[in-house]
Amino acid sequence: MSSVKQFQVTFDCAEPERVARFWCEVLGYVAPPPPEGFATWDDFDRSLPPERQGASFVCMDPSGVGPRMYFQRVPEEKVVKNRVHLCVRAGTGLVGEERLATLEAECARLVALGAVRVRLLRADGVNESCMVMQDIEGNEFCLD
Repeated sequence: MSSVKQFQVTFDCAEPERVARFWCEVLGYVAPPPPEGFATWDDFDRSLPPERQGASFVCMDPSGVGPRMYFQRVPEEKVVKNRVHLCVRAGTGLVGEERLATLEAECARLVALGAVRVRLLRADGVNESCMVMQDIEGNEFCLD
């Protein structure tokens, strides 16, 4: 039996390109080049049947290390808490006030991109401080 070498993270959302571009800014990801024969993704999108236009978008780690992220349009709205979420690792290795300052600075950057700060979870002797946040469509993620 072989082990999995790569995986993709898929988001269900209302506006795939908008959400993908938000996560590109958060993570430093990029959109891949458009398919062969198309100068831009907009050109490719216009070549699709109307019901498929704007239905999905992809972003990827330019270094090739992180997982590919796929955003697909779905008709239903987000209603409950995510069962899986991303953790944006901004404060790795930091503790105390230095960690909090780093988290606050990154939180401010993400809020400027459209994220919402939900709450700060302070260090409790077992876990370090982290922030619960939401992306531009309300998907929860942690800033830790």
